[in-house]
Amino acid sequence: MTAAASDAGAMRRSLDRLPPGRVLAVYAAMGCFLGLIGPFGSYLNDGGPVTRILFWTGTSLLSCVTFDLLLRMIGSRAGGVPRWVVVPMAVMAATLPLSFAIHALARLIWPQLASIGWLEWYGQALLASAFYVTFKALLPQARPTPRVEIQPLRLGRDVLCLQMEDHYVRVHGSDGSRLIFASLGRAIAELKSVEGMQVHRSWWVARDAVEGMIEDGRNIRLRLRNGLEVPIGRTRIAALRAARWL
Repeated sequence: MTAAASDAGAMRRSLDRLPPGRVLAVYAAMGCFLGLIGPFGSYLNDGGPVTRILFWTGTSLLSCVTFDLLLRMIGSRAGGVPRWVVVPMAVMAATLPLSFAIHALARLIWPQLASIGWLEWYGQALLASAFYVTFKALLPQARPTPRVEIQPLRLGRDVLCLQMEDHYVRVHGSDGSRLIFASLGRAIAELKSVEGMQVHRSWWVARDAVEGMIEDGRNIRLRLRNGLEVPIGRTRIAALRAARWL
């Protein structure tokens, strides 16, 4: 019980991040396994393995829901009280109504179990509760997708062109150039208020930066006012002609 209670926060996070259907499927499978092995002497009861599997699967799913809700409540309301103190006490309290419900179900299936005293039944239920809570702690945690806040690049309006360099973009301005860690698409989006076009898969050019055009056979380049010569992709020529850049 203490080992299971030592990190209720991790248990709660693991449950919160697993799909509910997967959690229920895991506990249903565990109930089938318990039904096959027949713990606490249930293998001696009438009805065979099918009856035991139905009983233990129902018990497992009921326990799953109970302790799922319990650990979620503790996670949000424990405050400054150590979880290793809160969780055992909460499990002991939650096992009281749970043991009554399971005892009633067992007596309905196997009337001869009425001879078992409630205190003995509660002790068995408490042991099973420790098992369920421990099992929840062992469920694999799904990694959440980190929330990334994209900050503006603040490129300014004096950008003449953008040049992609691996995972960086070189920003060419009238006073020189600098590298920024960004995709070309994101950098272009930051300059939506500046008239320009992507003239090549690796280049974007501001319209007022263009001073002329250089033709070298089938290759065409734009000459910018800072002296740069920017290549034009063949698939971009039609769009540039339509926009009267050429």
